[in-house]
Amino acid sequence: MGCLLAAGIVTGSGKDAEAGPGGAPIDCAILLCLAGGWPSSPECSAAHAEFIRRITPWPVEPPLQIWRCPLGASAPAQERPSFRSRLFRAAMRSSGDAVPSPEEIAARVIQANQADIDISGQEFNFVRSIRVYHVDFTARKERDYCGEHDSTRVGTYGPQGEFSWSGFSAKSVPTYVMSRVRGCPEGGRVRAVGVEWRDYVGNVGSELVRY
Repeated sequence: MGCLLAAGIVTGSGKDAEAGPGGAPIDCAILLCLAGGWPSSPECSAAHAEFIRRITPWPVEPPLQIWRCPLGASAPAQERPSFRSRLFRAAMRSSGDAVPSPEEIAARVIQANQADIDISGQEFNFVRSIRVYHVDFTARKERDYCGEHDSTRVGTYGPQGEFSWSGFSAKSVPTYVMSRVRGCPEGGRVRAVGVEWRDYVGNVGSELVRY
């Protein structure tokens, strides 16, 4: 799936959750463009830049904050909309007076820290495929032992897009983040953040930020 529905939804990026006037929240753009494999367009370039900015220390944030994208803003109560329809409605502001504004819905969803509709189906597996590896690893060869300090953690997404951190071993992160440690290194410290994902059709992507 491309990013055909993303045109015009982003007018800028940065720390603001909302795009400029007349635009949808940038997390809707991130959701669309991630699903489509980050197609080449100004809108998706801005979304990708924000996606990476969020994992650039400090602090390290969830790269996709789906709770800031009102997926259910205009979904009819009597039917479950299609995947494409849900993404479209997430990207475009509602024009109906009877439907709460995206800003109002987004404010409620942000408090819940998860998507405002059921995204547990396999069509949203691309959200749960995101992994964020925050590596902080030090090894130093002492006289009679190998001194190591490892405060690495991994960030994952739950069934409804909720993000959480858990402890992880630097020696188990993918090799694009840190090379395999063999024996006891002579010294040094590795600090990096890697993020990986699969798009809607299963294509794999990753980015790495060292610091």
